[in-house]
Amino acid sequence: MIEFKSITIGDKELITSYTLPSQEQDCDLAFANLYSWQFMTDSAYALVGNQLVIRLNHPTEGHEYFLPFGSGNPETIIEELERMANRVGERLCLRGVTPEIQYILEQKYPSEFDYTEERDLFDYIYNRRDLMELHGKNYQPKRNHVNKFHKTYAFTCSPLTPEHIPACLAFEADWCKRHSFNECDMIRNERRALTTAFRHWEELSLSGIVIHIDGQIVAFTFGSPINRNTFGVHYEKANIAIDGSYAAVNQLFASQIPEQYEFINREEDLGISGLRQAKLSYHPTLLLPKTRAVKKNKTAIL
Repeated sequence: MIEFKSITIGDKELITSYTLPSQEQDCDLAFANLYSWQFMTDSAYALVGNQLVIRLNHPTEGHEYFLPFGSGNPETIIEELERMANRVGERLCLRGVTPEIQYILEQKYPSEFDYTEERDLFDYIYNRRDLMELHGKNYQPKRNHVNKFHKTYAFTCSPLTPEHIPACLAFEADWCKRHSFNECDMIRNERRALTTAFRHWEELSLSGIVIHIDGQIVAFTFGSPINRNTFGVHYEKANIAIDGSYAAVNQLFASQIPEQYEFINREEDLGISGLRQAKLSYHPTLLLPKTRAVKKNKTAIL
């Protein structure tokens, strides 16, 4: 039986030694997200030989697993995960299944999985230079917003450091109040994850920027690496009353993310129409499909 261990802040080096060298661009695999959202996902991991298995807990469907990371044959691990699922009355569920992973599964397990796309969880992945330079006709509206912001406001843009955290939390609380989101469960959960991330800012190797006008925060954002060429933006808030603040913080942060990161993952839209429209307006290089693969047969090999 595979023994899983809850992810702690001390597991960062171990887990990222598997995830960072991988080709996976799923925002859920950023260690900062695995740790900060653990109160909802019950994130856990297990080492099986030279392979790492990450497990999350779906609020209604039970345990879900990412395919193993590392070197070795994953088939024996998948078989054992199926046995474990069956023992507790679940069907084996693999999450974050991309088209490439689905192709591999279909070759090894033909007609053995049901595949369900989750469009609301697709990740929006952009070329970093596109967001930084905003070149071309497609980005003309964004350039206009950014240029107006630069011309209208005498702002400062600084790296987000622990000294900014209390003011950022106050800004976020005010933002929620202005948008009547104080009673929204999704926003409350987001704030809990935000607070956890801020509490472990340096341990999680987070980086971000904060924009001030007249000494007051008008926007902040932060993120962390997902793999060696993809950087995840985990959080972004701006004062919508300041014209161009969202476009400006997006462009300025893209300009400060290290050049080794060719891609920026701005995460999913959760099916929120306004958020979907905003993310599409930046013309993603890739909408990263996410599919749940659920084993059809509950009877595992014993």
